Amino acid sequence: MTEFISMLEDGDWRVNASGPRYLQLRRRIQKAIDEGVLGENEPLPSEREIAALTDLSRVTVRKAVAGLVEDRVVVQKRGSGSFVAPRVHKVEQRLSGLTSFSEDMARRGLTASSEWLRRGLFPASPEEMFTLGLTSGCRVARVDRLRKADGTPMAIERASLSETVLPHPEEVTRSLYSVLRASGMQPVRAIQRISARNFDPVDAEILGVPAGSAGLKIERVSYLANGNVVEFTRSVYRGDAYDFIAELQIPEEQT
Repeated sequence: MTEFISMLEDGDWRVNASGPRYLQLRRRIQKAIDEGVLGENEPLPSEREIAALTDLSRVTVRKAVAGLVEDRVVVQKRGSGSFVAPRVHKVEQRLSGLTSFSEDMARRGLTASSEWLRRGLFPASPEEMFTLGLTSGCRVARVDRLRKADGTPMAIERASLSETVLPHPEEVTRSLYSVLRASGMQPVRAIQRISARNFDPVDAEILGVPAGSAGLKIERVSYLANGNVVEFTRSVYRGDAYDFIAELQIPEEQT
């Protein structure tokens, strides 16, 4: 913090910089973060302190910090002030294989963990009945989890399965697919639909990102070897934390 304060007090950056004063200050704070002068989760001085150090107005300081918050470089906690945001490491996930989140993270050397949002048996919704091929009155097992990698929230996963496939959803303590594998119900193929979306306030709060942030919505329908649908999953992934990669091949007749 002492080094950062010295950077702000040094008037050269204001004399030699171009553009509006709030952008100059924003770039100065960004530089301190990029160079490690301010570390992850470290608090910034208050608006009043920064204004006094830089001889700028509090309105200018507030505008500079607001831009950093918008860029997710800084986070603001009500009643506590502004802090350097934790760095989010991008995860690349290939679309060519059907694996569980736990297995996928383990291959990358990351520790997967989950926070239960909902787990139990419920009356099937019309969408679940249609997708899973159920009749009126059937129940479904819903397994909703916040997925984390090395403690960082990555995705919200909401899986629905027929009660006959997963009669005891409380048995899912880590990997859903490991439970399905043990009962001979692990899917062998799936169809995924990926689309862009902006997080609503509820999902944004769970993931720890601003409401309206860009994300990815993925609907997956998974099948058994006999062609029956076994799983219907709706997930939302952080757009700043995930890259989905697909390998494409050109048909031989076009080469």
